[in-house]
Amino acid sequence: MNQFYNKHFLKLSDFSKKDLYELIKISEKLKYKKKKFKEEKKLINKNIILIYEKNSTRTRCSFEIACFDQGANITYLNIKDSHIGYKESLKDSARILSNMYHGLQYRGQYQKNIEVIAKYASIPVWNGLTNEFHPTQILADLLTIKENLKNKKIEQIKLSYIGDINNNISYSLIEASIIIGFKLCLISPQKLKSNNNKYINNIIKKIKYNNNIHITNNINFGIKNTDFIYTDVWLSMGEKESPQLWEKKIKELHTYQVNKSLLMKSQNNNIKVMHCLPSLHLYNHYKNLFNKAIIAKYNLYNGLEITDEVFESNNSIIFQQAENKIHTMKAIIITSLLKEKY
Repeated sequence: MNQFYNKHFLKLSDFSKKDLYELIKISEKLKYKKKKFKEEKKLINKNIILIYEKNSTRTRCSFEIACFDQGANITYLNIKDSHIGYKESLKDSARILSNMYHGLQYRGQYQKNIEVIAKYASIPVWNGLTNEFHPTQILADLLTIKENLKNKKIEQIKLSYIGDINNNISYSLIEASIIIGFKLCLISPQKLKSNNNKYINNIIKKIKYNNNIHITNNINFGIKNTDFIYTDVWLSMGEKESPQLWEKKIKELHTYQVNKSLLMKSQNNNIKVMHCLPSLHLYNHYKNLFNKAIIAKYNLYNGLEITDEVFESNNSIIFQQAENKIHTMKAIIITSLLKEKY
């Protein structure tokens, strides 16, 4: 029996370094077989439900493709159009759906909700994103990092995450760094805020005893000799969008934009740029989100958190990240649903 059988995938800290490396290895095999048209359908007659409280493009599409490739049947359920958490408690829904399905993916507001579902479900539960964590995204990122390394292992890299550090990508990168041991620089004028959240509190406590993780507002220090620069939109999915909040974030973070000048500060000609998407790099895409005067004030016509020039450059591995979600999600599904090792 493989070590992932019937196991939930809720957050990275539930797994060891060996576990994550094994999932990456399986993802590589699955990617190779798909590209060579040699994929075997291992999930025929398996029924899987996707419960989405939050909208999604890449996560949903990647998960569905992974299931279709493997012959599984899918039900997509928008939580707003169901009784889950409204007329029916999360624990009741978990037990009912466990009798109908073989696996469940949840994408929603709070980590505590998916933990309740997992506690009462008798089937594997996979985290498609919560306010606190986005583990399936980071597993795809780790595969992408490995594919772009020549003479290093993942634990030997330096990764610089820049911008808004109070979001699920930042928290999950911290978890990955703690588990694997790579150097992580969080570059921002912000401090990590716990907001009395037990999951984030736990992360902040762990950082205090970890020499590989640095939080700094010094761009030169954070970027120098880094292997990967990672950024995300400045307004996270868990925040309530408004022109006022956008303006506040832009004032705070405009000097932390990923642009050509920032890449040069790394002193690394082979530096790679990462982004979990969606990205506001096209002016026509974001010009109506907030007051145009602030765009003019900070000269943000060529992108917000990342410039279009860098987004479209040879340094960018952003679309490779997006594609790799198919293969890592497939690895998670197969290993948690099948007893035998892949």
